[in-house]
Amino acid sequence: MTAVADPAPDMAPATAPAEPAARPGAMKFRRKYTTVRLTPEQAARQGQVATSAFRHFGGRDAAVAFLNDHDETLGGRPLDLAIASAEGLALVEAAMAARGK
Repeated sequence: MTAVADPAPDMAPATAPAEPAARPGAMKFRRKYTTVRLTPEQAARQGQVATSAFRHFGGRDAAVAFLNDHDETLGGRPLDLAIASAEGLALVEAAMAARGK
């Protein structure tokens, strides 16, 4: 019997990966929410104020602009005020009515 010499004695032996590979499809349906979610009451107020604005202003662009821009008379962004409380929703709807079409 003859001894077989190691082909590369100065090379380090191959090592296994540090972590095993993840199983395909593992944790596939896990949701990671990074934003604050609305409560059902807040979501209902958001839908109500959006519907009112679309009907009042007669178009998407005008309604979105009103809801998202800072309003000096209301002291904030109408959408945020309406979502925050029922009183805020009433104030925003009154402000829309006061502006006319």
